[in-house]
Amino acid sequence: MCGIAGAVAIEGTLDPAVARAVTDMTAAIIHRGPDADGHRITDRAALGHRRLAIIDLSGGAQPMSNEDGTVWIVFNGEIYNHQEIRGDLESHGHVFRTHSDTEAIVHAYEQYGERCLDYLEGMFAFAIYDENKHELFVARDRLGKKPVFYMRAGDTFLFASEIKAMQKSPVWNGAIDTSALEGYLSLGYFLSPDTVYANVKKLKPGHWLRVSNGRIESSQYWDVQQFDGDGRDESAILAELDETLQLCTRQRLESEVPLGAFLSSGIDSGLIVSYMADVLGSNILTATVGFGQKSHDEIPGASLVSQRFETRHETEIIEPKLDDVFDQIVNSFDEPFADDSAIPTYYVSQMARRHVTVALSGDGGDESFGGYDFRYKPHAWECRARSFLPGRPGRWLMSAMGSVWPRSSRLPKPLRLKTIFDNLGRDAEESYYLDLCFIKPHDARTLMGTNPNRDPRDSPVYETVVEPYRRCASDSPLQRAQYADLKVYLPNMPLVKVDRMSMLHSLEIRSPLLDRRVVERAFAVPTSRKLPGLNAKHLLKQIASKRLPRELLSLPKKGFSAPIGHWIKGPCADQYRDEVLRSNSRISQWLDVDRVRGYFNEHCRGAVDHSQLLWTVWVLERWANRAND
Repeated sequence: MCGIAGAVAIEGTLDPAVARAVTDMTAAIIHRGPDADGHRITDRAALGHRRLAIIDLSGGAQPMSNEDGTVWIVFNGEIYNHQEIRGDLESHGHVFRTHSDTEAIVHAYEQYGERCLDYLEGMFAFAIYDENKHELFVARDRLGKKPVFYMRAGDTFLFASEIKAMQKSPVWNGAIDTSALEGYLSLGYFLSPDTVYANVKKLKPGHWLRVSNGRIESSQYWDVQQFDGDGRDESAILAELDETLQLCTRQRLESEVPLGAFLSSGIDSGLIVSYMADVLGSNILTATVGFGQKSHDEIPGASLVSQRFETRHETEIIEPKLDDVFDQIVNSFDEPFADDSAIPTYYVSQMARRHVTVALSGDGGDESFGGYDFRYKPHAWECRARSFLPGRPGRWLMSAMGSVWPRSSRLPKPLRLKTIFDNLGRDAEESYYLDLCFIKPHDARTLMGTNPNRDPRDSPVYETVVEPYRRCASDSPLQRAQYADLKVYLPNMPLVKVDRMSMLHSLEIRSPLLDRRVVERAFAVPTSRKLPGLNAKHLLKQIASKRLPRELLSLPKKGFSAPIGHWIKGPCADQYRDEVLRSNSRISQWLDVDRVRGYFNEHCRGAVDHSQLLWTVWVLERWANRAND
């Protein structure tokens, strides 16, 4: 795993000061690659690379070129089928100097151009510069495991793995996109391709970008194509899925440095460890972190798997201390990011890095196989109930009931009667959008001092969120919700969190369940077979029943979050007042601080749980302070 950065002239030559600054750009992301630093600077382009050495330790230095030194690449990620690609390219006459997966990409680009992406199985973000054509080609993996940010400043094009690298360039422009703040407050993150900065964009997953002949163009190269078309019986589906998971796990075991696995009490990570054991036997290091509270303690369930496969199991009980990590975490994302599970992810990554450099994880099972009970089941029920309502009068009645029903915080938002009534008063895509919101648009707008009663469809992110839900070629609301999560939630929230927290500790995470072959097979299975009776992750449970301890299958899903609500009204209450509620706080330029104070007082009295809203605002304040340092 690595970090990449660079600058190219869109037209003409590159400003020498901009070119020289690429060394500062890579220095800013040294945590992504502490093992080596490399640069390639010409009068038109400057490429930079930080290396976390994992494959071909002696020969994988970057930037790396083709045979004649005219095409150069900087690459972040892993290509799991690079040996097969290498054999194909050698048959076409390409000559390899190293054993690294990086060299397979640059030769594949020479041979196939942009179609090289069709051959790559893995996680990746890379930039290739053709010095003969004066052309830059940038690509991001299909599901968005590895990040790419970019910006245009006059005739200069910058790109990097993290925004902080581009901030080191003399052409950096840090103007804030205030129009994107409502979306952040609602979702808890900035939705791709936008960022908090007006001039900085994220390359969307499954897309490539080209800078050539004074133009910047981008195109999508991958998407899920088949929905609901697998009509085979369950045994055939399970056999193919099992075989695919075995292959995808085996391909992720190539490493010349210590390799292990994250192990929770869930079936996803347990399955991955079982497939690792098929190849490695008992020579597996597994790592589990517990968080004291019984409802969050993964250790007992993880121990069942560890004992079954006789792994070398490392455990640690963590008591998160906000002051120790808050600024580090906020700085890692470079823009406000309000998922509090970043805190335990920070500690898990820190602990794992003491033992391994590469860890396999069970990330990805929920979106493809229907694991979010608290959202998918209510959405399916609502869609079914909506069909029995007497048209517009029925929706009006449900909406009216939702408006008067009292708030409650005892259940997850999608399971609260107020939310259900409100959703039944809307169509399916709008209810999907509202369920995805951390903070309801009404509350987000109240915070911003704008009209809270505007239609949620007026949100600046509404169309981007619901577009994949609307476009999905399935009649099943569950498939549509899962597909939209795959396109919206997964690459903008969980994958961002895992990438930044793991790379902060120079740890590479590999996720077999996020292999595009697994994802494509999952979406080809009809909902009636994938979630019969709305049984979450039915297919994975069927495989797990033959591979994992049976006790594991009946364990309740554990939370993976931080006690932010307790912190804000307890030990951190004075700190919150001093930072967020002061008259000259940074957020006062965007938000109504008196409204925030009202929510804070309600939360401290225990009247209403405003944990997520108050945390989202606190992260914004912390980020704004650091951004102005």
